Amino acid sequence: MGKTIAEKILSSHSGRDAKAGDIVIADLDFMIGQDGTSGVAIDSFRKMNAKKVFDPKKIAIIIDHSSPSPNEGVSAIHKKIREFSKEQGISLYDIGCGVCHQITPEQGHVVPGDLAIGADSHTCTYGAINVFSTGIGSTDLAAGMISGKLWFKAPETLKVVFKGNFPKGVYSKDLILNFIGKIGADGATYLALEFYGDVIKAMSVDARMTISNMAIECGAKVGIMEADEKTLAYEKLHATRKPNPVSADKDAVYKEVIEIDITKLEPQIAKPHTVDNVSPISQVLGTPIQQAYIGTCTNGRLEDFQIAAKMLKGKKVHKDCRLIIAPASKEIMLDMINDGTYQTLIEAGAVGVTPGCGPCVGTHNGVPSDGENVISSANRNFKGRMGNPNAFIYLASPATVAASMLEGKIADPRKYL
Repeated sequence: MGKTIAEKILSSHSGRDAKAGDIVIADLDFMIGQDGTSGVAIDSFRKMNAKKVFDPKKIAIIIDHSSPSPNEGVSAIHKKIREFSKEQGISLYDIGCGVCHQITPEQGHVVPGDLAIGADSHTCTYGAINVFSTGIGSTDLAAGMISGKLWFKAPETLKVVFKGNFPKGVYSKDLILNFIGKIGADGATYLALEFYGDVIKAMSVDARMTISNMAIECGAKVGIMEADEKTLAYEKLHATRKPNPVSADKDAVYKEVIEIDITKLEPQIAKPHTVDNVSPISQVLGTPIQQAYIGTCTNGRLEDFQIAAKMLKGKKVHKDCRLIIAPASKEIMLDMINDGTYQTLIEAGAVGVTPGCGPCVGTHNGVPSDGENVISSANRNFKGRMGNPNAFIYLASPATVAASMLEGKIADPRKYL
């Protein structure tokens, strides 16, 4: 009987023939924490009476959620992280470096075939480059830092095949929103998702990361893709370790196979206050918008900003709106500056904030007011997500966000392309 990608990676890292449902203890290739979770992980590390991490080269902490610090309490946590990182000799990415889920692959910390964990739910992003990567809690991160191992229950796998061709104005964000809307927020709970099809092959690695990033939004443990020539080219550019690509066997056993034809798909919107409350843009056109955000670990990469810049070039953000942008890393911001993207967006009326999570988590930047509508390229729109439970968040692609900024209301990007 053949194996899925998840089963193969867990088997190779545990030294046993792992099948869905098995409990394994597996060796970890890399692990990360961020400033919202690492303080607790460090405390747990101390409580476990540990003195040294198992391998400092396989651990990184990224200060991205509250970056720079908005108050003295957060500053104390940041200080604890900096001191621990220096003491243990692990990689620290301080304020302004960017979002953990951009930095980790961008800096070559993970390669195809790896097993990675992170004390952040969107660690599943690296599945786009053929990594079994999943979010865990702070205590599990502490255990991983000490032992270099963690227990896993091998998940069943749902195979998803995207067919057809991208319609005008439709992007990877629209695909994953549509998928989550179809299966629901708990439709893939503790499953591995394997994404296939000519649509996936046509995407850039950056666009694929948008898909894998949101696997957790339908409950999935991981969202994995095979490594193709684009993946390997990305790794050659960013990593020094040799990749070990993993593909599913032809006779792999899947819980279910879902095929989705995107040929007639229109831009999608996730309406407040759940990610699976998805509708075609035609059903929400004209909804007034007061604030917009382009960025995050979902859609804060260079091509996302380039798409928005092309639509906003020579135009102005609507007078009643605020557009906030936060590149997912310092490298992306520098690329935006070099190719003129950043200047175009600022001239159109956008406000740039520190590379990092920005307004997404609602700790400091861009907290909306009561009753305001926000359109965002982020991955979550729960009540209070951006810092105010009395605001309303709509999720969309960067193109839809940009179009909406031109009109001051939810607008169809296809008319501006």
